Amino acid sequence: MADAASRLTTLAEELLGGPLPVRLRAWDGSEAGPAGGPVLIVRDRRALRRMIWKPGELGLARAWVAGELDVEGDLYGALDRLSGLLWERPEETRGLLDSVRDPRLRAAARALLRLAGPLPPPKPPAEEVRGRSGSRHSKRRDKQAISHHYDVGNDFYALVLGPSMVYSCAYWTEDGTLEDAQHDKLDLIARKLNLKEGDRLLDVGCGWGSMALHAARAYGARVVGVTLSREQAAYARKRIAEEGLTDRVEIRVQDYRDVPDGPYDAISSIGMAEHVGAERYREYADTLYGLLKPGGRLLNHQISRRPEPDETAYEVDPFIDAYVFPDGELAPMGRTLSALEDAGFEVRDVEAIREHYALTLRRWVANLERDWDRAVRLTSPGRARIWRLYMAASAVSFERNRIGVNQFLAVKTPVSGKSGTALRPRVWDERA
Repeated sequence: MADAASRLTTLAEELLGGPLPVRLRAWDGSEAGPAGGPVLIVRDRRALRRMIWKPGELGLARAWVAGELDVEGDLYGALDRLSGLLWERPEETRGLLDSVRDPRLRAAARALLRLAGPLPPPKPPAEEVRGRSGSRHSKRRDKQAISHHYDVGNDFYALVLGPSMVYSCAYWTEDGTLEDAQHDKLDLIARKLNLKEGDRLLDVGCGWGSMALHAARAYGARVVGVTLSREQAAYARKRIAEEGLTDRVEIRVQDYRDVPDGPYDAISSIGMAEHVGAERYREYADTLYGLLKPGGRLLNHQISRRPEPDETAYEVDPFIDAYVFPDGELAPMGRTLSALEDAGFEVRDVEAIREHYALTLRRWVANLERDWDRAVRLTSPGRARIWRLYMAASAVSFERNRIGVNQFLAVKTPVSGKSGTALRPRVWDERA
């Protein structure tokens, strides 16, 4: 087939209503489009069949995971250019691919079918989530979702995250390392919570135990960490034993809704609330409020999204839902703040650290790319590709202000009205 790239570029521009911002290379070696930048490679016509049967992001994701789509050159640059076409187009143009009445688009779709080759489409990649059971955000289904994301091997996560084993936004200075920035984030949270010797800390979604270890080691806190991931729990317990802190830190495989032994002096929830879901968020806030003693503090560290003009039209990102965080949902920061207040919390501070997450993600991608062959051996080629795309695309989304991340400091203020926070809380050095 002669010059598939030119034909494909013409058809794509017809369907998308604008020029392709990247150069395209097809399976026959032909190229078309602007030179001098990243190249989108269509390695196999199977990719087109996936996109015809699943137009939009899911079809593209399946082709990427299967290795039928790739990028040569700067992945961030390609994603930045494509984001304006795929995710940031005006509302009135987003439904073009769904239009069956436009003769021009129907003709382009027929031509794309001929170019794609014999149907039906290939099966979805093995890494795609299938067979979900239970109602959305039930305890059973949440456990399945957490297992899909986290129980893929601690060695893989150690490769990506580095020695800190912290899977959330770091807190950067101009010239710090990833490990420095993650230490600084954990210490910032400890200081915002005003932790001190003997305080009881509940770490919700404790991951591999880094916050629990830091709170016990540096502040003398007594910590309970809960996670739904057995692999995370095993890793965290091993770290705790190696540091001789088993008398101060307990790691449980437990849903936060089942924690029976409040009250706690403080609660940290770092990158966990994204799993809760919109319909469960008030329950989440109520549960944490009930687990705190009067005057206790909550530090909720959470990714947010920009508000939609019509919030009822919000849909979970198809790629993230199918391959990364099943059932994960993002909320605008205003909704999070309102839910915390409705539960009874007094929100004392909100710190936006969006740019910090972009920096963190770029370091994780660099770690993955630097040890790519080992990452593939530890998981699978498809899963390594998922993580590379997910982290790079997320970095671009933070940089373009499509998503953000915020730390909410909330207090279970007693009836006396004494919050226990400093007059100038951003100093974060009070030891009340």
